[in-house]
Amino acid sequence: MNPEPIELITLDTLLDKVRAKREAGCRLVQVSATRLPDQVELTYSFDLNSRLASLRLSLPGAAPRVPSISGIYGCAFLYENEIHDLFNVQVDGMAVDFKGNLYKLAVRFPFGSTQAPCAPTGAAPAATPTQ
Repeated sequence: MNPEPIELITLDTLLDKVRAKREAGCRLVQVSATRLPDQVELTYSFDLNSRLASLRLSLPGAAPRVPSISGIYGCAFLYENEIHDLFNVQVDGMAVDFKGNLYKLAVRFPFGSTQAPCAPTGAAPAATPTQ
């Protein structure tokens, strides 16, 4: 499988680009997030005939917000809830919104900043296995 170069897109073109992938017969492979010091990058990957194509979108690091693509690819709601819960990216218009409860996390938004996550003060220590 030879991937195509990653296409850098803007927020205002996201839905049109994703819709075009759907109309071309592409399947959604994954949506991932990466936290950088001053931004969050989202990468949307698609496959058509064993050719991987990706769209990359940069969001501001403070209060990142993106429209949902779950109206185009229904399964995207899982990726979008995960990105919200782990990276604190607000996703507007998800087909199914778990409202921050997809995962039970000891640390809220563990990848929401570039600081290393730590357990909240007063949290119980992790249980150690007994023999």
